[in-house]
Amino acid sequence: MGDDELDLPPLLDITIAVQRTVNASNELIARASRELGVNTTDMAALSLLEQYGPMGPAELANRLGIRTASVTALIDRLESVGHVERSSHPHDRRRVTVAPTPTAHRAALNFIRPTIIAIDEAGRALSPDARRIVQQYLAGVLQALETRPQ
Repeated sequence: MGDDELDLPPLLDITIAVQRTVNASNELIARASRELGVNTTDMAALSLLEQYGPMGPAELANRLGIRTASVTALIDRLESVGHVERSSHPHDRRRVTVAPTPTAHRAALNFIRPTIIAIDEAGRALSPDARRIVQQYLAGVLQALETRPQ
């Protein structure tokens, strides 16, 4: 592979804006993790649990891209500070699910709420047609981010 193949073509301003948005999101997660007194991987786990709801350790490990042994230690840390709780799976008592505690939910929401409100206001400032176009574009961006590179 030559050096030219490692370079990116000239990127659109909107692509640079998405890159800056992703970086700002990562910085927000870092600030939230400091606020909640956890590391960024633990914060990412809390965020996934908030977004997708209770899940088993294996699914959480897969979504985080870490080993199941590592996720066990992560869950232990979050449980010890009261951010998550383990419970029996509702349909298979041999399995365990992990969920954020109400206290962790309130702390995270208290921290992130101003940002969510500001993002919502930015969207409300757009016309319905513009919102539809932005939503379609962001759906494509999300698909690109969720697709594993080959």
